[in-house]
Formats: sequence, C-alpha cells, structure tokens
Amino acid sequence: MSAESTASLVSTMLHEYGHFTRAALQDYLVDREPRRYLYDLVTDYPRRGGKMMRPSLCIAAARLYGAPIEHALRTAVAIELLHNALLIHDDIEDGSEQRRGLPTLHQIHGVPLALNAGDMLTLTALRPLIDNRNSIGDALTLRLIEETQRMARECAEGQSIELGWRRDNAIEISDADYLEMVLKKTCWLATIFPIRAGALIGSRGAADLESFVRFGFFVGAAFQIQDDLLNLVGDHSYGKERDGDLWEGKRTLMLIRALQESTAAERDRLRAALRVPRSERASADVDWMRALIEKYHGIEHARQFAQELVGAALHEFSLFSAGLPDSRDKAFLEQMPLWVIERN
Repeated sequence: MSAESTASLVSTMLHEYGHFTRAALQDYLVDREPRRYLYDLVTDYPRRGGKMMRPSLCIAAARLYGAPIEHALRTAVAIELLHNALLIHDDIEDGSEQRRGLPTLHQIHGVPLALNAGDMLTLTALRPLIDNRNSIGDALTLRLIEETQRMARECAEGQSIELGWRRDNAIEISDADYLEMVLKKTCWLATIFPIRAGALIGSRGAADLESFVRFGFFVGAAFQIQDDLLNLVGDHSYGKERDGDLWEGKRTLMLIRALQESTAAERDRLRAALRVPRSERASADVDWMRALIEKYHGIEHARQFAQELVGAALHEFSLFSAGLPDSRDKAFLEQMPLWVIERN
C-alpha cells in the first residue's frame, strides 16, 4: 500500500474515532464555578485538538475483536483526559512555551493554577473508567482500572528517568537507555495501554495482552523519535516551539548520538551547555548543539532507527493479528507504524 493510501486511511479513521471521542468527552468537561481558576483551564487542552491517536488505537483494538464502538468509548475518553493531564504536567516540568500552537497553560495562568488543572483532569479521567460498568460489566471495568494503574506507574517511572538525566546532567547515556526511558515514559500511554485496553474490552478478557507490549513499544518508540525529529526539522504545523528539546536539554536520540561521536573538547562544551538552566541558556549554545547534531548525522541516524522500529512493529503485528478477520480496524492498526514516522 502506498504512503498516500496509508496516510488517507489512518487520517480518516483518526478523524472518525476522534470525533466520537470528542463528543463523548463533553460529558466530562463540566461547566461550573470556579470557571476562571479551574474549569476553563481544565477544558483548554482537550479543546485545542490533537491527532487523537491514543483513543483511536483503543477503539480500533476493541473493534478488531468484534466489540462495538460504544463498549470502548468511555475508556477512549479516559485515555484522552489522562493524556491532556500529563501534557499540562510535562509542560510545567519541561518549561515548555507552546502546546498545539498556543502558549502553554502555565504560561497563561501560572504554574500553581495549571498544576491544579492537570490534577483535576487526572481525577476526571476516573469517571469514564468507572462508567464502563454500564456497558462492559464490573469485572472488565476493574481490570481496566488495574491496567490504568500499571500504565500510570510505568509513565511516572519513565518521566522520572528523563527528568533525572537532566537534573544530574547525565551524558553517559546509550541508545538502549533512551529506549528504556521511552518505553516507560511514552509507549505505555501512547500505544501499549490504549491497544491493551481495547483488546481487553473487545476480547472480553480472552486476548493475550502481553503480545501487545512489543508491538506498542516499537510503534511508540518510533512515534517518540519522530516527535523528537519534528522538534528539530518540523514546519509551522508542528505545535511546539522549534528546538524546544535543545532549550530544555532533553536527551533525544540525536543528542545522544552527538555525545557518543563528539571529540573530548566538544563533549566538554556540550556538558557545560547542558548544565545551564533553560532560562539562562544562550541561543548561540542551542545553535551550536544543533550544528553538532548535524555534524554527526544525528537526524539521519534517528530516522534510520525509527525505520527499523517500524519493521519490527509490522512483524509483531503479523504475529498477533494472524487469524483475525480483515477489517478497516485491522488495516488501521497495521498501517499505524508507517503513519507515525510519516506524519508532520
């Protein structure tokens, strides 16, 4: 299948399942006081849009096993609420300035109010998970809550690793270290948990959920690498500030490559530049870090790495999908690995 048809099917289904999720999500975005200090903030990120990949993966995985959309919709809403809650927290922790093309919530309202809104979104996500009892019963609802707890733990562990690297100014980081961090920080919420949750719902608990960890890891890691690449080379449609990862000192695959390949003098300068807090970092240092990445072909290295992850993901998909009937949802999941590295 061509890249054009891949993008077309995936985009169509993201729009379709995203529409269903956004409509159902409105049930959980309440209009009450205090609007100015809480509820207007809670609704901000969810209403800015987004590609809706996470809830769409959940719905598609459920339908892959024969469930109706309605059985997966509340879980899809919970996933989207959790995603937006963590975006608020991530933006605060990273000192990010833009999210989906607009100023970040803490830039507009300050850290305390933004942090509180993120907490509220996290708690709000519990409600649709509990409401699952009405469509899939108590037993599956409890299992989904258990899956959610595992995802939250994995995600927090991954975030702590990345933040810890920056706090300690770590430079002895391997590609394997990066992938372990990404497995936890990105993959569990972005891909593994949505697919596991959908398969759990669709199969009524019969599917082997561990098989989705490998597929979700390969897709999610490729997604994160592409996100890191877009931060360096993305066009105006990229919703965060250009070179934001370099300003924040994030240990991306490209920066790790520069650390590994640079001379001793370059590594010393890079270590010194990364030690400086974002608020004090000079644009000349950011430009120099970008030039160092380009010197050691970090962008090409990362793209090749992502391509290899896509190949591994397609292999894993062929294993767990064997015997399942052909459908739009099956094609959507199969084409997702290519889409994540072709997206802008």
